[in-house]
Amino acid sequence: MRQLEYFIAVGEAGSIALASEMVNVTAPSMSSAIAQLEAGFGVQLFTRRHAQGSVLTPAGVRFTEQARAVLANAAQLNDMANIYTGSVRGPLRVGCLKTFVQVMVPQLRRGFEDKHANVDFNQIELDQAQIFDALGSARIDIALTYDLSLHSDIDFQPLQPLPPYVMVAVDHPLASASSLTAADLIDHEMVLLDMPHSSDYFLSFFRSLSRRPSIAERTSEITIQRCLVANGFGFGISNMRTVSKTSMDGMPLKFIPLETDVPPLQLGIALSKASHVSRTIQAFIDHCHEAADANKLPGLVI
Repeated sequence: MRQLEYFIAVGEAGSIALASEMVNVTAPSMSSAIAQLEAGFGVQLFTRRHAQGSVLTPAGVRFTEQARAVLANAAQLNDMANIYTGSVRGPLRVGCLKTFVQVMVPQLRRGFEDKHANVDFNQIELDQAQIFDALGSARIDIALTYDLSLHSDIDFQPLQPLPPYVMVAVDHPLASASSLTAADLIDHEMVLLDMPHSSDYFLSFFRSLSRRPSIAERTSEITIQRCLVANGFGFGISNMRTVSKTSMDGMPLKFIPLETDVPPLQLGIALSKASHVSRTIQAFIDHCHEAADANKLPGLVI
């Protein structure tokens, strides 16, 4: 089953290197699994080309269709066993938005695995565009993300609204403010969290001004953004006020509420409307809702 999962991932990604990043498996392990699969069936599933990566052969295309069906049937068998035994077990592939995975997911996952020790939990860090793609292709079962640019085929269950905050270094000219507006920020340099869909959201706060702030730095990593902000390279906008008020290099940060008419992002659970919600998936959904209802989503100051 694992070999079939790796086979499908490589076929979708077009290369072993990209597929290994998507499913958090080393490239040599994935390459070995594919080789064993080809040897076992005696069929070449990929054509390896240095410039083009791994391209499915005609046989590989047909094998992909059947491999998906086999994995789907296996998942239903596992769910049936869970129903009859009253247990929660089996694989669970959770896509996690890169901007908050390090803040929230490890504690949330620890609590879930403590309750359900027989679940094989696999967390996969993705940006928003990758989450939509992974849900649509069934590479992940469920995702923790925002209600940002949601597709019509995505079912989204909100957990917690997250209003925006301005992050500044403690010696920034705006650090003493109790709240800020886009007009207060427009003449100051910005450190933009530049990820698919996210960057548009953060810049939307300035649309009413018909101007954009001067972007001093761009980064796709929130930890780097925090370090740049804390070291005086500009302000940042975040929709999370974390328990930690320091950057990774130990520099202090200040979080100031941003007053705006732009609706706050909703943190929540995303699933494909076409997917089967197994007992294991439902148990994780319930776990997330329980944490949100108790106002105990890890790592955040709500």
